[in-house]
Amino acid sequence: MFAQQGKQKKADTLFSKFSFVKAAKIYRELIQDNYNKDYSTRQLADCYALLRDPRNASRYYKSVVKQDNVPVEYYYRYAQSLRGTKKYKESREWMQTFKDSGGIANTEDFDKDIDFITHVFNAKQQYFLSRIRFNTKYSDFGAFEHDNKIYFTSSRDEGVAIKRVYGWNEQPFLDLYVTDKDRKRQVDYSSKVKGDVNSIYHDGPATITNDGKTMYFSRNNANELGKVTDKEGISNMKIYRATLKDSIWTDIEDLSINNVEYSTQHPALNRDNTKLYFTSDMPGGYGQSDIYSVDINPDGTLGTPENLGDIVNTEKTEGTPFINNEGTLFYASDGHLGIGLLDIYATITDENDKIVDYVNLGVPINSNKDDFSFFANDDGVTGYFSSNRKGGRGDDDIYGFYRVPVLHVKGVVTDAINRKPIANSVIKLFDDKENEIAYMVTDEFGYYEINIDRNKDYKIVGSQKKYIDDYREFTSKHLKSVESTITANLILNPVQDVIVLAELNNIYFDYDKHNIREDAKLELDKIVKLMTKEYPDMVIRIESHTDSRGSLSYNDRLSIDRANATYEYLVANGVDAKRITEHKGFGERQLTNGCEDGEKCEEDDHQLNRRTQFIVIKME
Repeated sequence: MFAQQGKQKKADTLFSKFSFVKAAKIYRELIQDNYNKDYSTRQLADCYALLRDPRNASRYYKSVVKQDNVPVEYYYRYAQSLRGTKKYKESREWMQTFKDSGGIANTEDFDKDIDFITHVFNAKQQYFLSRIRFNTKYSDFGAFEHDNKIYFTSSRDEGVAIKRVYGWNEQPFLDLYVTDKDRKRQVDYSSKVKGDVNSIYHDGPATITNDGKTMYFSRNNANELGKVTDKEGISNMKIYRATLKDSIWTDIEDLSINNVEYSTQHPALNRDNTKLYFTSDMPGGYGQSDIYSVDINPDGTLGTPENLGDIVNTEKTEGTPFINNEGTLFYASDGHLGIGLLDIYATITDENDKIVDYVNLGVPINSNKDDFSFFANDDGVTGYFSSNRKGGRGDDDIYGFYRVPVLHVKGVVTDAINRKPIANSVIKLFDDKENEIAYMVTDEFGYYEINIDRNKDYKIVGSQKKYIDDYREFTSKHLKSVESTITANLILNPVQDVIVLAELNNIYFDYDKHNIREDAKLELDKIVKLMTKEYPDMVIRIESHTDSRGSLSYNDRLSIDRANATYEYLVANGVDAKRITEHKGFGERQLTNGCEDGEKCEEDDHQLNRRTQFIVIKME
């Protein structure tokens, strides 16, 4: 029994020092010997989970969750390992058990997950993978481009005489590498970043400023005497800064955000290099590791780190932040319910750049294994991420991607008369066979937006009560892959009430006169009644005209007088002046017949041109 106690103590010591491969071997032996089996099974399952091996983790967690009085945390761990093996239905059942056992204080994420998997796998694919030729059987991750070169982190330390391995996974320590973007052959130890960045311990990942002169990178806390450890004997990670001098990275600088008692790592810069994002397990966070940001002052000093909050951070692990050109934060998390273990997410911000939500990038960026270290180039459509998914060359591998943005048609529906947007307009989208494939209603600004497929022909129709339908035919064929928007604005003409319009007769004037005749008063009184009694929201426009006799300038003035006389009569008899948008004279420019200058016409024909017309702008 003393021998077994010693074995367990040794296994626990290895576990506490993150030597999970060696610890797992001893826990398996203890289970075979039936010594403290429940405890050893829990520890062995945790070893496999920390080694990111969900198949073996779920195998042992399956036994763990059957134990008496097992901590409810193991229900969650089992659910996550099941996700890592694509057993989503079983995973959801155990998440429900975790929730029912009081394991979820905030159920918002859990409730979001009800249809998550179905949505993710049925979503339109935006990202497509491209092959990276320099992966190895070891861990390769954290790739980014700068100045037509690819920088990345790797444990591929092959070709050196003395190998030093990391106890966590029995692989060589990490170093930073760089290679030309178009290099085809394998990248070996000779491609390590030149200078003082790489040490005998972990180095990387890294990021470089826009001007190419400064590098921020992760490294084990160490000095010339070896590793520096915290109270628990752990050498935490720090972020250091290096300067490029004569093509060599040197002048390594320890940053003020570092601390011997916790880790800071995974540096990332915002667009103008005024803010540094990083991962840390410093006290006061939400979970195992959180994402923070800190201001970089003009003199290079750093401000006070700020936690990005509980929308981004969870009780679990968040890391590997990246900020694209639009200021969107991408990061990895196993705390938000996702497809597998670590998934990559992007933040959603409001008009004040405040983070209000996050979105899972879906497949194929995310898988049932670990997916992390997202990077996008300035073009916004190409980049890299890392994953230990099945089908790679080794442990963690680097994957290239190119993105074909979701294409959508958008537009605004407006009134043809007053050019104001029409809210609650019905929008229907049809394919080239006249099948209706989408339906929506415009918002308060008359705006609509619908996702569509590429390389197809469409017709979009807008309609609203009291308006005539408008439509546009368009195609999504032959577009550039970076294009994401087709604009199709719609203009609706009001449907005029035929009965009412029949009552809006023209009024006529005597030759060279602008006074309102008695027969005209009868017509104008009808309009007053319509506008004050029957249609209190009715809006009109007045247009007055002359015949062709007289000079052009004289007739212009005469038609204006007729328009003014008509306007004044209506207002004097109770019509609100605001409901007459315009009263305008057109002179002899819009004759209704051929009675132009020089033409012989009867008086009755000239009379038809001496008129005022009423145009209905709005009618409720």
